[in-house]
Amino acid sequence: MTLATKKLTFKEYLKYDDGTDTIYELVDGELIPTSLGTGKHGGVAKFLERTFDDESNKMGRNWTAQRFAVGIRSPRGGRWDTSRIPDVVVLPLEQWQSLANREAVIELNEPPPILVLEVVSESTQSTDYRSKRSEYAVLGIPEYWIVDPLQEMITVCTLVAGFYDAVAFRRAESIISPTFPELELSAEVVLAA
Repeated sequence: MTLATKKLTFKEYLKYDDGTDTIYELVDGELIPTSLGTGKHGGVAKFLERTFDDESNKMGRNWTAQRFAVGIRSPRGGRWDTSRIPDVVVLPLEQWQSLANREAVIELNEPPPILVLEVVSESTQSTDYRSKRSEYAVLGIPEYWIVDPLQEMITVCTLVAGFYDAVAFRRAESIISPTFPELELSAEVVLAA
């Protein structure tokens, strides 16, 4: 659902306040309200945020996973700006700390996050599989997870020569992640979170 207002620049978007607690993505200058999703949606995102933090610690990486907390400016074409807010973002702790005193949005001229994750809902299916997938690839994000409770599947997209190669995991299949190579997790465990 698009909010019926004039198109906004990125600077206007960062200052936008409609007096509600609604969080918006900016897509081609238009405000798109994001919903909280179902309890399952939130549970899956929280579970994976914790899992990625645990795996980062095991690997000795100074990374942090953040749920619903980091925006990513998109290079989406046209004269209007786009900024996405993934369900989970994995980024270096130093980069997360650099956002402490400014809007928590990774700009186009900054290094991309290490991994982004979207949990699919009925209203975001097309966007998560198509628009965000191409936007995240153009940004050079090495790994993009599409967690789909509707199809009971997790798709791990790995960036290869500017495009994502995708592998889908179902049921008891072990998820393979280049970012977290020692991850011991199946699709059914994630989707039951």
